[in-house]
Amino acid sequence: MNKSRENNTHLGITGMLLFKEGNFLQVLEWEESEVMKLYETIARDPRHHGLNIIDKGNLKRRQFEDWSMGFRNLDDDAVKSLPGFSQFMNKPLTLEEFGDDQTGCHGLLKLFRESM
Repeated sequence: MNKSRENNTHLGITGMLLFKEGNFLQVLEWEESEVMKLYETIARDPRHHGLNIIDKGNLKRRQFEDWSMGFRNLDDDAVKSLPGFSQFMNKPLTLEEFGDDQTGCHGLLKLFRESM
């Protein structure tokens, strides 16, 4: 994880990463061409499979500009007692969970950012 933080800082990429039971949900922010280069690197890594892009586009401002990858145990009782806690992360992280409406994904990311 330290190497990923170092690489992302060097590239100017910010974002956040969620991990639950072997699944990852990641936000990458910067210029689209740079983010897509990083995505292609991630996709070529044999440790990763089943990658899906849920959303992409231009942001007016970064949502996670001061973040570097960190860790928080979502099974921790202290986390469960946070205002707005959702069981959302206890569902499988599959593209089908989001369907055509990504509101659940965006809501999760906003809640996660605001509660850390």
